[in-house]
Amino acid sequence: MSTTVSQLDQVKSGPWNGGRSPFAMEYGKIMMWFFLVSDAFTFSAFLIYYGAQRFAQVTWPNPDDVFQSIPGIADHGYPLVFVGIMTFILIMSSVTMVLAVEAGHRNSKKEVVGWMVATIIGGLMFLGCQALEWSHLHHEGYWWGTIPTHYEGIDKLGAQQFANLFFTITGFHGFHVTTGVIINIIILFMTMANVFEKRGTYLMIEKVGLYWHFVDLVWVFVFTFFYLV
Repeated sequence: MSTTVSQLDQVKSGPWNGGRSPFAMEYGKIMMWFFLVSDAFTFSAFLIYYGAQRFAQVTWPNPDDVFQSIPGIADHGYPLVFVGIMTFILIMSSVTMVLAVEAGHRNSKKEVVGWMVATIIGGLMFLGCQALEWSHLHHEGYWWGTIPTHYEGIDKLGAQQFANLFFTITGFHGFHVTTGVIINIIILFMTMANVFEKRGTYLMIEKVGLYWHFVDLVWVFVFTFFYLV
């Protein structure tokens, strides 16, 4: 049985032809990695600035005091419980994405659809939790340019920097999660429409999975900087 190999896929064996790419990776996947690396620089810049401000101020809000509520259930007394739930939901959505990619490798359309739906639900639940947290903190007096009245004197500067950076960085991350959910929905409909079966590959699921895992990994750093340090 003869196979047709495109010019780009042929191994160039001449002494000046360069040979096969050392990565042997599909073009779209390499471009996704380039995007993720550039995006990692942006998040790194935000978090480095946060760290610089955190240790430059005389005082800084205690995360156990700021994040001690469960919106809609309790206003205080449960430090980091709600964000722990949020983090668990996002990490589990990463697990379901791994399972979707694995099902794609086996060309199992039904399983891909199921795991993609689960991933989308996880992303929406995380965004819903983040919206609840933002609403609760805003009700308590935290916002861009605004802090609760109980911060006095020298405490105000650190608290204001904390509020500004919290909403900026978590908002930027939330934008990425929202984008990921939208992309996942598009990919889900493409899967249901047999687009990838006709192509003979579910590689697009893997590319989207790279983005989703990146978003989850970034949240681990955001969680560490804002809620633990």
